[in-house]
Amino acid sequence: MSDTTPPPSGPPRVLLISHDVVGDSMAGPGIRYLTLARVLARHCPLTFAIPNAVPASLQGEAFAIHRYGRADWPSIEALARDHDVLVFNTDIASDFPRLSELDAALVVDGYDPMMAEWLATHAGRDPASQMDDWRARSRQLQEQLALGDFFICASERQRDWWLGLLEGAGRINPLTSAQDPSLRKLIDVVPYGVDDAPRATTRRAIRGVWPGIDPTDKLVLWGGGLWNWLDPLTAIRAMAVVTRRRADVKLIFPGTRHPNPTVRDLPTRTQAARALAEELGLADKTVLFGDWVPFEDWPAVLLESDLALSLHFDSYETRLAFRSRMLGYIWAGLPTIATRGDATGDVVAAYGLGELVDVGDADAVAAAMLRWLDTPRAELEPRFERARADYAWERAAGPLIRFCQNPCRAADRGAGMLRPIEATQAPPSPAPPDDRALPEALAALETLRNERDRLRATVTGYEQGRFIRLMRWLKNRI
Repeated sequence: MSDTTPPPSGPPRVLLISHDVVGDSMAGPGIRYLTLARVLARHCPLTFAIPNAVPASLQGEAFAIHRYGRADWPSIEALARDHDVLVFNTDIASDFPRLSELDAALVVDGYDPMMAEWLATHAGRDPASQMDDWRARSRQLQEQLALGDFFICASERQRDWWLGLLEGAGRINPLTSAQDPSLRKLIDVVPYGVDDAPRATTRRAIRGVWPGIDPTDKLVLWGGGLWNWLDPLTAIRAMAVVTRRRADVKLIFPGTRHPNPTVRDLPTRTQAARALAEELGLADKTVLFGDWVPFEDWPAVLLESDLALSLHFDSYETRLAFRSRMLGYIWAGLPTIATRGDATGDVVAAYGLGELVDVGDADAVAAAMLRWLDTPRAELEPRFERARADYAWERAAGPLIRFCQNPCRAADRGAGMLRPIEATQAPPSPAPPDDRALPEALAALETLRNERDRLRATVTGYEQGRFIRLMRWLKNRI
């Protein structure tokens, strides 16, 4: 959609591209994109592109669903050219650099801080190999920043970070500032939202299904994966303390095997968590591990649980994270014990939905678990209702809905105006000197130094000669 292209005759056609698996088993990104598809389809003609076969469970959706291949441009090119607005995650921008050729308005979804997660995921690798890959990721980030007409992120904290990235890339400039001094037309907040589905279920997913769990047990839920930036070990150590006080509390990890095969082999803390549970004598007794819960069973898992945990480290990832699992806890009315430091922990504190603890403090986690397990859930329901209303998906997606209804190109991307941005890029670094030429360079430097000293001596001699003649002239005049 260039400045000279006439507007479409009907409502803008939106193509939403999920980078993660969408189907019967999903992680947070897939759930986000499926829910955004359902919300956007209420307002715009929508097509949903996913990187896997379309499952039978999605056949009845109110929008068309197409399969594409990651980094396979022919698999999505015709679809992309047939739409007026494209919405996609940052990594899709790197998969398909030819998106920049399209007339469509491009929306880059930066809710997931991929660079921060990359650092945490690969921290155990050889530093030299990390740096090679990091440089490649950094180049991709610059391409992503240049591509978008509109950017969305998950929190005001993330937005501040994105504003810094965009300014560094030259995207905050007189053109975009004149278009909107608040820059909300360039970057706005679309967090993970709370589902509007009724809080009810017709089937059990944990109680009566998992061995070792009695009907009267209190279930403490660790929702989602055990990624390197998270701290399940403190949760298990806390359970060792809780178990000495109560025998009816069980900690469950129902999501240890990611449904997306492309990320399944990434390092996690699952093995370390299992080993610690074995060491403390808790494994398969008060600490239980599952595989991955089917999407249709996830509401039952949330509703059967009594308390939730979200623990992490003090890291770059924490500062930027907006943890999707926490919005599921809000939907279910689950009190949450969370490590302070991330934006979703701030949500817990602001609405009084649980308690924040310091990083790695197992005793504090245990004490908080015991307190909140004894807190009547009915007393907390008004707090959860307020949070559900504020984070309802329809409200959370508001900036994206409005953009898709009235798309426009960023002021510095239309009519070739991206050239000033390119001019702001730093020039390439000079090539390092050839070590073999070092002796010759040192010899040349020494020659120059000798010539300098000779010239200084000559100047000094001239100056001294003039001084002596001056003194003689003065003596003859006295």
